[in-house]
Amino acid sequence: MASSSGQRPEATITAGSGAERWVDVDLDAIADNVAAVARWVAPAAVMAVVKADAYGHGDVQVARAALRAGADTLGVAHVEEALKLRRAGIGAPVLAWLHTPRTDMTGAVRAAVDLGVSSLAELHSVARAVETAGGRAGVHLKVDTGLGRNGASPADLDEILGWAAAYEAQGRIEVKGMMSHLSAAEDPEQDERTRAQARTFVATVELARRHGIRPHRRHIANTAAALRHRELHFDMVRLGLGTYGLSPLGVNAREPIDLRPALSVSTVLSSVRVLPAGHGISYGAQFVTSRPTRIGLVPLGYGDGLPQTADGMSVLIGGATFPVRGRIAMDQLVVDLGPAESAVPVEVGDTVTVLGGSRGQSAARWAQAAATIPYEVVTGLSVRGPRLHSHLPAPDPAE
Repeated sequence: MASSSGQRPEATITAGSGAERWVDVDLDAIADNVAAVARWVAPAAVMAVVKADAYGHGDVQVARAALRAGADTLGVAHVEEALKLRRAGIGAPVLAWLHTPRTDMTGAVRAAVDLGVSSLAELHSVARAVETAGGRAGVHLKVDTGLGRNGASPADLDEILGWAAAYEAQGRIEVKGMMSHLSAAEDPEQDERTRAQARTFVATVELARRHGIRPHRRHIANTAAALRHRELHFDMVRLGLGTYGLSPLGVNAREPIDLRPALSVSTVLSSVRVLPAGHGISYGAQFVTSRPTRIGLVPLGYGDGLPQTADGMSVLIGGATFPVRGRIAMDQLVVDLGPAESAVPVEVGDTVTVLGGSRGQSAARWAQAAATIPYEVVTGLSVRGPRLHSHLPAPDPAE
């Protein structure tokens, strides 16, 4: 159920008020996660990464909750995401780091959005924007230490730093930070690669200092590094997946702090019926009943962003779990309610939790079943229903 603007509708209704499908985001969980990580990484600061509509959780609401809980900076990929936060009245520092030649650098400078700079061309673009917008642009120089995406090559950095120092002396920019991105911080088998990236990063910061640049915020740690590599916290960590109570370390990994998943996806059971033995379920008949089986129809599918393949997944109804059978279709999935003669107290209209929590219906378990990552599961949700934000009435962080 999309609005005319293409955004998922926000609401304050409850499950009992008529919604057939809904996403619930617990802002208390967001706040608890940010606060727990802030304590863990102190004295380093926390940037809450709210790109991609806060990983499908709602960027404005999550940003306010995270700032209230101890994050002092917000991170996004695109300038337009940052400008949306500004239009919502959020005045906290916001950093945007992925640009194209069409990026509204002038609008970013006018709105006091800090800009990640990955090349000399981007640095010149920011300086030109200042000529139009006035003031001074906040810049974080981004270095590619091994991920192979955006970020300046260390070989090009000397020239970039020379120009950055000149622009800073002219009052056009302030180099507020230096940043990089780790490629495998979650993987113990690649810790040497992580350490090598960190050494390269430290060397580039030293090079910046030789150019007279003194960045206030050095940051390379993502959620995985925040949890596993305390030596890489530097001045700030960028908390992405961890903001939402999700771990990049895997289903069975033990985190040093407790994270609470904030998002759940629910609906109501639309029908219950009995299939005879030998009956196929869903397209391709990949599951065939071995006995007369009571099944329930759940009106959520890959049209709502669920993976089509969900081997071993289950849903939660009335505190009990029931396995998904067969392929997930565009609009629906089928669950096994047990033998036909079973007296399981499940009825049409009962609430069904399809995704959420930290156990059998977690985003991590869905990701494992679909051979993907939790990031893709939550950012890919397109549930045809409202997104509800519960708890934590947050004040305007700009006040």
